[in-house]
Amino acid sequence: MNDGGGGADPATPSGLPVGDLPFTGPPTVDLVPPASALAVGAHPDDIEFGCGATLAKWAAAGCRVEYLVLTDGSKGSWDESADLDRLIEQRAAESRAAAAVIRGAASATAGRSGSGDGAHGRVQFVGRVDGELVDGPAERREVARLIRTLRPEALLGHDPWRRYRLHPDHRAAGFLTIGALVAARDPHFFPELGLAPHRPRVLLLWEADQPNHLESAAGFEEVKIAALACHGSQAENTFGIAPADDDAAAEEDFGSKVRRQLAAHGSLGGLPSGEAFHLMRP
Repeated sequence: MNDGGGGADPATPSGLPVGDLPFTGPPTVDLVPPASALAVGAHPDDIEFGCGATLAKWAAAGCRVEYLVLTDGSKGSWDESADLDRLIEQRAAESRAAAAVIRGAASATAGRSGSGDGAHGRVQFVGRVDGELVDGPAERREVARLIRTLRPEALLGHDPWRRYRLHPDHRAAGFLTIGALVAARDPHFFPELGLAPHRPRVLLLWEADQPNHLESAAGFEEVKIAALACHGSQAENTFGIAPADDDAAAEEDFGSKVRRQLAAHGSLGGLPSGEAFHLMRP
């Protein structure tokens, strides 16, 4: 998630906002599951960290879940001799595998194979260089094109206003998602696309600086953890699992950290487990 590492509470998965979250009042709880959702993440694995349980819950209710990953994940290794082309391919494959886990309940119900792409949603990649993402007009045009093409009821992404955020890609991804939403809804932005404007019904920002909405994660904690486990390339630098660690013990420790984070978020609204967001409506 935080591919450059550093700055995160060492007792938690890198970048997970845990503990004393800024909070201004009782949150709303649980939207009616949308028919379709588009989650926009800066890197492979950001979507699972930010809203994996929510997407799994919605997918199980029949929501079409779409992924958009903005960067190639090429900074996601501490190995100075890493083959970056191979890493980029690996991280794209990990994203598809994680998306298949998130969609697993719906895929099983419909008798699908859960390939990560297909009738129940896709994983798409913009391919900008990891660590160099910008909120520019070309990037906004690409994301706006996908919003107009996919026409999601719910749009999810990074909160760009999260205080003390270290990773520049997370800020850029948040502003890019919001800017693309504005462009997608207005007919005078990018008319050359030839696509009808579309306004998502709701915008949910994860890692929220001021959370005002919770989605219950009860029953979907293990799906989120299993989806995160698909990102094996990130075991050391993001999950804190060193090569010398006992795999089973280290994975259980990581899973416990994720469960504690979900419990911390849920506690904001009296839930045993949840994911916190800043919710914005049109």
